[in-house]
Amino acid sequence: MRNPWADGPEYITQCPIRPGQSYTYKFTIEDQEGTLWWHAHSRWLRATVYGALIIYPRLGSPYPFSMPKRDIPILLGEWWDRNPMDVLRQAQFTGAAANVSDAYTINGQPGDLYRCSRAGTMRFPIFPGETVQLRVINAGMNQELFFSVANHQLTVVETDSAYTKPFTTNVIMLGPGQTTNVLITANQRPGRYYMAARAYNSANAPFDNTTTTAILQYVNAPTRRGRGRGRGQMAPVFPVLPGFNDTATATAFTNRLRYWKRAPVPQQIDENLFFTVGLGLINCANPNSPRCQGPNGTRFAASINNMSFVLPRRNSVMQAYYQGMPGIFTTDFPPVPPVQFDYTGNVSRALWQPIKGTKAYKLKYRANVQIVLQDTSIVTPENHPMHLHGYQFYVVGSGFGNFNPRTDPARFNLFDPPERNTIGTPPGGWVAIRFVADNPGAWFMHCHIDSHLGWGLAMVFLVENGRGRLQSVQAPPLDLPRC
Repeated sequence: MRNPWADGPEYITQCPIRPGQSYTYKFTIEDQEGTLWWHAHSRWLRATVYGALIIYPRLGSPYPFSMPKRDIPILLGEWWDRNPMDVLRQAQFTGAAANVSDAYTINGQPGDLYRCSRAGTMRFPIFPGETVQLRVINAGMNQELFFSVANHQLTVVETDSAYTKPFTTNVIMLGPGQTTNVLITANQRPGRYYMAARAYNSANAPFDNTTTTAILQYVNAPTRRGRGRGRGQMAPVFPVLPGFNDTATATAFTNRLRYWKRAPVPQQIDENLFFTVGLGLINCANPNSPRCQGPNGTRFAASINNMSFVLPRRNSVMQAYYQGMPGIFTTDFPPVPPVQFDYTGNVSRALWQPIKGTKAYKLKYRANVQIVLQDTSIVTPENHPMHLHGYQFYVVGSGFGNFNPRTDPARFNLFDPPERNTIGTPPGGWVAIRFVADNPGAWFMHCHIDSHLGWGLAMVFLVENGRGRLQSVQAPPLDLPRC
């Protein structure tokens, strides 16, 4: 709170940490507990620079569910055989989509189903009857993922560091940036059971169609009888995972999430924003150029309200705002699309090319904000995991097709909607979120699919100071990286 200097995204709240230099992030944990994560926020460095950030309840404050025996962090990631920065540079040069990953990982290991990786497969021992908490984090770069454990029910108890009303499921879906805590009880026949994750791909686009695995292993699992090569551990049981395009299962899971008690949702709205989110194409003067290898000789782009975000280079948005430096950004980000159209229908090609710029939207301190995020069918409809820095928000409604401001708000859940910091737009649909702008500073809102972020699917909120020191941004630290 009040400390965007500890937030991290390059050229938004700070300039990058230079090679050979260091910067210490200092922040106070206020009214938060649960599973979060940290990661690099400079180009594609987060492909390998990430980890879990677990905030336990205060001593004497129990979980709002039965205490598990222990925690097991499960970090889902993506792996390229090439340097991920080289993959990004190639895509930036050609304007085409980046090469998909070569593997998914669980705690850094691909698992049994990839070439030469079986020896490193993660194994998690468990005792019969024991209940453990899996803290599942999707740290992948570009892919939503289904996750399941063979023959075991998962009881969902938390998402994005906010407790939920518990419910059981066979499978969960996480977009990049999302976390989900589940309880799992060792109530099956002693044996070995695969944890597995593979893609949920809602777009008409190439994706990594592989499966990563780890093994949940009962400590009293029997060994296979026999002599010589016939002896050893029993083969693990494999879970049933949804098909890669199973939007119905992904949607059904998301729709079951509820805040664990009555939520303090803003009822009266001061800022009612409507953001179209999706892809686009930049037309090239020379379609045959090696820098125009997108569809039909174009370059891929992405935008919010037709604005494709460009990161500044001379200074960060927050530093320029704090110092009163002009020329870094403007504050005229549009609150609604510049043109109304059938967002999820057959969109005219005249609307496919966004405008590039570095624009922010100003919010008054403690304004009650509602944002409807509307996916478009430009290039392809897709589930876009939208992340808002500096805030948790309530997901009050969602649906497929175009949002109807006359009828859809009547169906909003204003009693116990889930609290999140990252939420996916249903492919070819919309999602509505609400929050109170009580954290002053410059806060990035972007798609957590890093290819889309690089193409411009982002914007910045500038939340003004309130009154007095406790409602104002802290002074920048002395070791803030120089620009």
